Amino acid sequence: MNYSTSEEDYIKAIYRLQENQSTVGTNELAAELKTKPASITDMLKKLKAKKLLHYQPYRGFRLNEEGTKVALTIIRRHRLWEYFLSEKLKFGWNEVHDIAEELEHVGSHTLIERLDKYLGFPRFDPHGDPIPDPAGKLQVVDQIKLTELPLDVKAKVSGVTDQSANMLELLKHRHIAIGTSIVVKKKFDFDQSVEIKTDRNSPFTISEQAAKNIYVQYEPRS
Repeated sequence: MNYSTSEEDYIKAIYRLQENQSTVGTNELAAELKTKPASITDMLKKLKAKKLLHYQPYRGFRLNEEGTKVALTIIRRHRLWEYFLSEKLKFGWNEVHDIAEELEHVGSHTLIERLDKYLGFPRFDPHGDPIPDPAGKLQVVDQIKLTELPLDVKAKVSGVTDQSANMLELLKHRHIAIGTSIVVKKKFDFDQSVEIKTDRNSPFTISEQAAKNIYVQYEPRS
């Protein structure tokens, strides 16, 4: 079944929100999509009619199995395009998201599978997010927040949860990218900021807000 751009945007937004909670509310979805709650209801009825979600007025809603499958298909397209834009066209990782938001709505299954093959079947996008395979399966990543990393333990950046332009601009300015080696040198009780050291920088301090959105994996000991 084909879905409109608006329907796909709703499906993906619901999927993102329900990752951290059992059901999603109208106000939460409106905030995520930057629209008015009153405009949400009609779309929810459409998606329910297409058998993509469980929805009862005033009780919240959630994608069902079919809706989740559609969401993962959209996410797969998005993350493959991000990888293509970054690796093949050399866009910065702070530039690829908005372009991929448009390209993800190109629904040709053949195109996406050929793109995947052309790229060498990548498992992660430029921000470290796992790319769903053709069956919709996501690889589990063993990672922790930078704020949870013990002092003086070497790790590498594996993901970024806040992928806003401002956050990615900050990381680019500090020469922090996926794969960057990083060590926490000090944690400040006053404001929970952290002093970090990377291979390309002298020690510097970043805010708790930034640090908690950076995910890392322990580097194997040599």
